[in-house]
Amino acid sequence: MRSYRFIHAADLHLDSPFRGMVEDAPQFASTLRDATFDTYEAIIELCIAERADALLVAGDIYDGADRSLRAQLRFIEGLRRLDEAGIRAFICHGNHDPLDGWEAQLTFPGNVVQFGSSVSAEPVNTSDPGSPLVYGMSYPTREVRENLVPLFPQPEPGRFCIGLLHANVGANTGHEPYAPCSLADLEQSGMDYWALGHVHTRAVLRDRHPTVVYPGNPQGRHVNEAGARGVYVVDVDGQGAPRLEFRAVDRVRWERVSLAIDELENEQDLLDAAERRLLETRDDAGGRPLVYRLRLDGRGALHASLSRDGFLRDVQDQLNDRLANGNAFAFCERIDDETSPDVDREELRASQDLLGDIVRMADDLVEDEEALEELRGELRVLFEHQRARRYLSDRAVDQDDVRAFLREAERLLVDELYDAGGR
Repeated sequence: MRSYRFIHAADLHLDSPFRGMVEDAPQFASTLRDATFDTYEAIIELCIAERADALLVAGDIYDGADRSLRAQLRFIEGLRRLDEAGIRAFICHGNHDPLDGWEAQLTFPGNVVQFGSSVSAEPVNTSDPGSPLVYGMSYPTREVRENLVPLFPQPEPGRFCIGLLHANVGANTGHEPYAPCSLADLEQSGMDYWALGHVHTRAVLRDRHPTVVYPGNPQGRHVNEAGARGVYVVDVDGQGAPRLEFRAVDRVRWERVSLAIDELENEQDLLDAAERRLLETRDDAGGRPLVYRLRLDGRGALHASLSRDGFLRDVQDQLNDRLANGNAFAFCERIDDETSPDVDREELRASQDLLGDIVRMADDLVEDEEALEELRGELRVLFEHQRARRYLSDRAVDQDDVRAFLREAERLLVDELYDAGGR
């Protein structure tokens, strides 16, 4: 078999609305609204520049079943550019863009393979009898709760075979359990490479036969999708495992930035230290526009100032006045104050009073898997509430989120009680 190269992408979420951000930062509204489209264009450019044989998109091309006409037109425009470059495109649909969602009557170019609701296989190169085969299927409707891996047939012997699927492997609690399967299911399938979608965090679940990969979504949409986002360039030559190289293609970078106040003596120190940290973060983003959440932690005298009404808002405005301008802006979407008064937490934990009880209870809960799961179930009711979910993250709450909520509750209680009366 001659060598082949393909680009593995997933979860484009074209025309994602960036709810809340557009209203909070109207000066950057056009940049944010175009971010998913610009990222898709970067993927097309990468395919052409790398002379890829194929682009694989593992579901959730669009952000919703009622996909916008704008998103469909832009998607097809990119596919036409690939067609002109002689690059094939293989597409399956997931829970955000199921086959029963609305779709305009538009003409796709001849290089595109759209998988239907049952598994089928197509060669990457129709003129090469030894070229890789892509097996794939799409969600017929949004909620697919059964394991789809058993529906994939044993692959053709002697050829590199790729499974293209939108699925939740290993009961990932950060995403809905659509098309749930285990890593063992994929290992036993006979495929050489599983090109997966659905989980937005990049992960190589298995780097040997079969190779199992989530590229993550190529454009972060909120602070819980922070860090470099992109696709995998995959080379296959029939000699050993495929070679993977991650390429960042995101056009707007989200980051969580932490700053400790322990060594800061006054408000000027805080502003100067924050600006230095944010300039470093923007440089690390490679000149991309940056949207960040600043987390202040540690203990110190500045805690009293941070607790004053309106102080954090003033700090946020000052940072945005300094850094949120130009094309490579750094916009602060929120500041979280997780600082504490200058007290000894271990001393509190050892005390036999209410403050000690609170600290010990928090420590016990964050280590109790059963309690965390019970709390996660209670919170899920809120996050899935028809009206409340519009104002919350669109991802499932996981145990790390619950731990963070518990630590925040502990901090608030200790700060209020300690500030009110000390010991």
